[in-house]
Amino acid sequence: MRGIWAAMAAALVSCAAQAQAPDTQEPRRQQKRASAAPTVQQGSDGPPIPFIDSHVHLNDEAMQLDLMRRFGATRAVVFWGRASDNKTIAEAARRHPDLFIPFASISPERSIFRSAWTTDDPTLLARLDELLASGLYKGIGEISAVHFPSPGLNETDFDPLGPMMRGVLALARKHRVPVLVHIELTRMRELSSLLDAFPDVPVIWAHGGYTPLFLARRMLERHPNLTYELSARTWPRHPRAPDYTILQDGRSIWPEWLQLIEAMPRRFIVGTDASHRSQASETMKFESVQNLLRQLSPATRERVAHSNLSELIEPRR
Repeated sequence: MRGIWAAMAAALVSCAAQAQAPDTQEPRRQQKRASAAPTVQQGSDGPPIPFIDSHVHLNDEAMQLDLMRRFGATRAVVFWGRASDNKTIAEAARRHPDLFIPFASISPERSIFRSAWTTDDPTLLARLDELLASGLYKGIGEISAVHFPSPGLNETDFDPLGPMMRGVLALARKHRVPVLVHIELTRMRELSSLLDAFPDVPVIWAHGGYTPLFLARRMLERHPNLTYELSARTWPRHPRAPDYTILQDGRSIWPEWLQLIEAMPRRFIVGTDASHRSQASETMKFESVQNLLRQLSPATRERVAHSNLSELIEPRR
């Protein structure tokens, strides 16, 4: 009996010693995980990272130029806002051809075009054809075919497979330009079918439709002609919904989103969604882009900040 108790005591001493001994394997495992993860550089220290802004509503030209200078935006895709139209956008691009990339829009949230979308009026598409034929515009957008209601903006819900959207993409194919569309996740099936119908047309998905991660991955895997645009997804907070940002704490990208961007570095671009309502709001937007770019690995950062959008807007003759 004493032998049994002695053996049990020895076993307990051995277990305790093992529990107190350092795990020599765990540091190696942690080191391996760390080396596999992309380099993360959070914060706003250092000079701004140069980037091309994919999403600007050009309402205040002077403010936009100042913001670009301060926050490293070397160029910007510009289209109309509350205080601009296709004509003023083209004029701004003439004044600053090295800075502004003008897009033409016939978006249905504008009251002058709403009835044409409602009736599928082909004369509106003919007008867009004329604008693109002028050679002044490098793309089409923003086309808000499906846009949830926002302050100062009525809801739009037009079928992405309808005659108007098909006509828009047909003109993009004809003039070999990209299309920037705002189509939210309530019309995912129709958007997917539209992309299948025009596989040779580069489509920039504004805000990525505010899709959750698994839908973003699914759409990018299914549609090689789709580019996921991150404007407004980088803001610390979004006025429409708290889950529209891809930041977990107002600063750090969710690890799963970071993994997806790093895994598909050629499929994402950044933008501010600038609209020039106030210095404070626009500063937040530009700072949010810098914050995201600093968290990407160097190779991915270069693609997302610059190369991907450059390749979309360069002439494809």
